Amino acid sequence: MSTSTPTSTLPEQRRLQLTRQRVRWGDLVFKMLLRLCLAVAVAFLVTLLVYVVYKGWSRLDPRLWENFPSIRRPERAGAKSALFGTVWVIGLTAVFCLPVGVFGAIYLEEYADHRKWYNRMIELNIANLAAIPSIVYGILGLGIIARGFGFGTTVSTASITLSLLVLPIVIIASREAIRAVPNSIRNASYGLGATKWQTIWRQVLPSAVPGMATGSILALSRAAGEAAPLLLLGGLTYVAYTPDGLMSGYTVLPIQIYGWISQSREAFHDLSSAAIVLLLAVIIAMNSIAIYVRNRSQKRW
Repeated sequence: MSTSTPTSTLPEQRRLQLTRQRVRWGDLVFKMLLRLCLAVAVAFLVTLLVYVVYKGWSRLDPRLWENFPSIRRPERAGAKSALFGTVWVIGLTAVFCLPVGVFGAIYLEEYADHRKWYNRMIELNIANLAAIPSIVYGILGLGIIARGFGFGTTVSTASITLSLLVLPIVIIASREAIRAVPNSIRNASYGLGATKWQTIWRQVLPSAVPGMATGSILALSRAAGEAAPLLLLGGLTYVAYTPDGLMSGYTVLPIQIYGWISQSREAFHDLSSAAIVLLLAVIIAMNSIAIYVRNRSQKRW
């Protein structure tokens, strides 16, 4: 006995078929737009990198990191003081910022009562501080740290200012890493008789290290490329010595690049392009360390 589809269902099936076709076409167009945006962004990035490498290729030699800057002889000038200054400033920024950021994230995730108004206020301020322009931190560092506390234009001033700049990013990244640790790990530790601090120190933190390391290194990479707050703090564009202490004068690669690109002679422009490549190499090395730490300590749940 043969059956036939009721005629009343044919228009409805046709509408469903047209709807599915429109959805498929919409998905296809959206994917193409996303790929086009990605291609444009990558094309701009590759163009800039190729231009910078081509422009500074003639100065990518040991003179760049072995010689001190020179105002009159760009063929002999180097970025030794800026390179060492960058290492000093970013190293001290990590020392000042990472412990405070990690312990702040532990408090907010594991101890804080989110029903209390002051904890909610802290979270709101952290989220707002992460979006403040870096020049505002430069004004804060100039008015309070450099002049108020009398630190002056020193490595300490730059490190503390950059620590304040990236501290909200470190806290947010560390909180996300701690939050990603399953509660079953905590409950199992409590079930074995461990205290809250023992659970956090021996179970939660080792499991959250990959996310913390990635977020922290990315934050420090941002600090390594900042020039605006340090220029406002009075960072010098010409320093013919390397820092030798916390209260020493300094310069960093972004400021040195700014100083060279401001010169009128073309040789200094080539030198600034080479310094940009050197700064990119430092940032890539920092990101490689984060990837290595993440891969070595990553756990799958």
